[in-house]
Order: sequence, then C-alpha cells, then structure tokens
Amino acid sequence: MNLTFTTEQEDFRNQVRQFVRDNLLNKGFKVESKGLIADSDVSFSKAMSEKGWIGFTWPKSHWGQGRSYVEKTIMNEELYRVQAPIGYHFLADRQVGPSLIHFGSDWQRSFFLPRIVTAEKGMMFCLLFSEPDAGSDLAGIATTARKDGDYYIINGQKVWSSEAHLADYGWLLAKTNLDAGVSAHNACSEFILDMNLPGVKVRPLINIAGEHSFNEVFLDNVRVHKDYLVGTEHNGFRQIMAQVDYERAGIERLMQNYPVYDQLFDYMKVKQFQTRKPELYAWAKDQLARLTVEFETGRLLCYYTAWMIDQGKKPTSQAALCKVFCTQYEQRLNDMAMRILGPMSMIRKNGSNAPLDVDVAACYLWQPSYTLQGGSVEILKNIVALRGLKLPRD
Repeated sequence: MNLTFTTEQEDFRNQVRQFVRDNLLNKGFKVESKGLIADSDVSFSKAMSEKGWIGFTWPKSHWGQGRSYVEKTIMNEELYRVQAPIGYHFLADRQVGPSLIHFGSDWQRSFFLPRIVTAEKGMMFCLLFSEPDAGSDLAGIATTARKDGDYYIINGQKVWSSEAHLADYGWLLAKTNLDAGVSAHNACSEFILDMNLPGVKVRPLINIAGEHSFNEVFLDNVRVHKDYLVGTEHNGFRQIMAQVDYERAGIERLMQNYPVYDQLFDYMKVKQFQTRKPELYAWAKDQLARLTVEFETGRLLCYYTAWMIDQGKKPTSQAALCKVFCTQYEQRLNDMAMRILGPMSMIRKNGSNAPLDVDVAACYLWQPSYTLQGGSVEILKNIVALRGLKLPRD
C-alpha cells in the first residue's frame, strides 16, 4: 500500500470539499457532532446522487460508478468532517446495495438498486439484527419466519434499531429453520421488510443523552412475500458475515465526533485558557498530541482496510481491528474533552457560555454505544485473535 495519495485522489478530495462548501457550509449549515448515523436530508442525498456519489463503489453493471473504496473513504472522511446529513441513503448505500448485488434476486436488484442510487423517496433502510436476549450474538436470535404458502409469517422483537422510526424498509434477520437440533448458523434467513406492513410496531428508546435514534421493533404475525427473501433460505448468517466488513471498516467509526477533536484545538488557542492554569495547559497539549497520534493511526487503519477491499482481499480481521481501535479512540476523545473543559463541558448546546460549538456532554453520553453497535469490542477482539493472529480457541 502506498501511504501517499495520488494527484487524482487529492483532486477528488478537493471536489468533495467544494461540494460540502457549496451545498452545506455556504448555506448556513451548522456543524455538530452526532451519533454514528448522521442526520437525514433527502435534498442533500439528491445532490450527492446527481454527482454520482451514491452507489459509488458498486459495479457499473448494477447502477454504480465502479470507483475504488479508497476514494469512497476519502469522500466519507470529508463528509464526516462536518457531519454532513447523509443518513437518508447511508445504510442503503453502504450495506443494502452491496448485499443485493451479491445475494439479491434479479427483481430485487432491478427494483431497489436504481432507486437507492437516485435517493428516491421511500428508500431509507434500517437494520433489524439485534434482539433483547441475543446481545451481539446474531446466532442467538429468536425472531421466527414460518413459511405459509407464498409468504413468511414473522414474529419477534428487535432492539437498538437505529433510525427505524424513520425507515421505509428494514434489513431483517430471522429464523426460518425451526427444527430442533439445527445449528443457528444454518437456520437464519435475510428479508427486506416493508416497515409499513400490518403487525410492525416501532417504539422509541430514548438514550441517556435524551436523543431518539434507537428503537424497539415488534413483529406480530407480519406477512412478508417470498420475493422479499434475500439470497438462499437458511443461509442468512453466512450472508450477514459477508456484509459486516463494510459496516465495521468505514472511516465514519473514527470521524463521528470529529468536530469535538477539531474544536478542541481552537479552544487551546484561547489566551485565557493558556494563562489561567499553565500546568493544565501543558497537560492538555500533551493529551491532544496523543489523540492526534491515535487519530492518524485510525485513518491509516481505515485506508488500509479500504485498500485491501480494492485488492480483492477479504478484510474480516482487519475490519474488526479497525472498528475496535476507532471506536475506543472516539471514547477517549470525548473523555479527554470533558477533562480538558472541566465543568464548562456540561453546558449543553446553545448555552451562552458553551466552550465549543458542539454539545460535548451529549457526545460523552453517546460514547458507551460506540463499542457495542456493529459488534462489541469483546467479540471483535476474538475475531482479531482467531482469524487475524490464528491463536487457538483455548
């Protein structure tokens, strides 16, 4: 891997920066730190679509642009610097599209892919994987999908489903083989779920920061036509495992609180802070230097993983390592921001004396979820140990 960007890649980065200025910053967009999934703005997604930046890495034969994952990482890095409102198309672009390209039927591809690429209304997706009693173990799900003629009758409950209250469709994992003694790895299937079907109920889960992103989703005798089964019946677990690398390796895991990092440097330049407590200023400079080293290390991990995908390699352990490092960095960043700012860090957004333009307290309260969503740190470390380092299970 070449650790420097090509002239073409730097030109593309400048294009994205200009696009952000033209479509956000010059129109009064306020830069704030969000959770993992940014705000949704269909008009901004439409503008990205017109640039050909949705379905960016998909093959041209499937309504994509056929561009590289390194370029996609460049684009996402610049979008996340300002927390651009890409939530409407984000999951559909990152996971749903590639999954349908690999496993979907001709009808599913021809119906969903062009509509995702054009940011058509009614094409926002959420993920329906985690369950109350399964934790991060997808093999432990209890939601069932019983075959009934041309339909599957789905019953169960999903939890921590980000943006399910806004989504038009859910990407659902359910058990289709209910025979006793069958391994869970051979019993699950994937479905596309219309969130407006009878029997689908979404209930908000307000997090400790007072934000509504997570949801519970209840499925009560929901009838899903067999055309919405993705891939092969009972093969859902293996299909999911082929998809999660796209979720774990993205640079958004590193950048979701970038404005906090960026604005801390501006705060350090304030003369009042420098002279009030010189010993605190020296300590804070040291901590920011450490965070900078970690941030640049995380960037390299993300770009290296993208490069691996471009080389046709399967980066399962590398993607797991990337997510572990980047999400733990995000937690250390927010913790350090609280310590540097002291009591002033508790002034919520729009407060007249807030030290930064971002809501540091909200970011700090968000941070426990970073190392849980998309696979817990403990599970991902096992993947690194077993698949990356080839260590024995015992």
